[in-house]
Amino acid sequence: MRVSAEIFLSKEERGKLEKWARARSTPVRLRERAQIVLMAAGGMPNKEIAAALGTDANKVGRWRSRVSKEGVSSIGKERPRGANHGGKNSAQQAELRSRVLAVTTQTTPGDATHWSCRSLARHLGTTHSFVNRVWRAHGLKPHLIRTFKLSNDPRFEEKLRDVVGLYLDPPHNAAVFSFDEKGQIQALDRTQPGLPMKKGRCETMTHDYKRHGTTTLFAALNIATGEVIGKIYRQHRHQEVLRFLREIDKAVPREQEIHIVLDNYATHKHEKVLTWIERKKRIFLRFTPTSTSWVNLVERFFAMLTHKQIHRGVFTSVPDLERCLREFLHDYNENPRPLVWTKSADEIMAKVHRGRATLNEAS
Repeated sequence: MRVSAEIFLSKEERGKLEKWARARSTPVRLRERAQIVLMAAGGMPNKEIAAALGTDANKVGRWRSRVSKEGVSSIGKERPRGANHGGKNSAQQAELRSRVLAVTTQTTPGDATHWSCRSLARHLGTTHSFVNRVWRAHGLKPHLIRTFKLSNDPRFEEKLRDVVGLYLDPPHNAAVFSFDEKGQIQALDRTQPGLPMKKGRCETMTHDYKRHGTTTLFAALNIATGEVIGKIYRQHRHQEVLRFLREIDKAVPREQEIHIVLDNYATHKHEKVLTWIERKKRIFLRFTPTSTSWVNLVERFFAMLTHKQIHRGVFTSVPDLERCLREFLHDYNENPRPLVWTKSADEIMAKVHRGRATLNEAS
């Protein structure tokens, strides 16, 4: 059990503290400290002093200990903040902040891939709270990582401008679709029932599962209306691609052209698919650059589907999964909303050029 430090005051010291505690001109901090010392000298426990003054017991203990070691004069001295590194705006702290930034961004610890607040604090001989303040002030988050890939498609800019141009300024009397397949959707069933959400506890779900098979969703997002044409097939061949393209053809009035944005998957460029497209005359395929799935707007719909239905879904069979997908499509098309593309091709190209320049400098 910790014993509070004892304080013994001389007559002169007590008189000075009582004067500080009574005078209205005394700074608030000094008055509070004087009251703490007077009560502590009277033998009151820290908790009772804190309750009487409406302050924190730790603060009471800190000043009690300091006065016991350094004397009454210590309560009138302000110590610089930023332990052992000078005050907030001192040259020592400025140098330490620079070191935190340099070490964080230019090195890694020997036993990890990135620094934590505590590991960097130990390395630099400071506190983890100081490191955290510096990171927050400069927007540094070493624990996070984002993936990227710059396309090496030799016709990148040409294809990008073609697709983005369709999004921002579609041809007159034409329907524009963003098309892709979400393949290998798994019908996963949990090995045990989960517990429902309740106050103070989130919903629970077992970490292991049973696989019941997979299916594939073909989807075409109408850029103008937001409506999605969707079909479910068990296989993912050029035959299924042709069947789905015929579904799009049937859904659009004959007097309209059809422009379809899609990726470079082999089944999309199969000889029979391209021959059928050429024969139809009114259908035009617009291929995205390689390694740029983010250009295909239907991917945003797939992300929504995954978040709302698949990620936490429990499916006892493939037909059960397919029923869920059809219901989601039906509900979504009851109140479709267009997904609006906002970036121009020039803005995207400027960002790509900056990325290439940064990679060239790093290599």
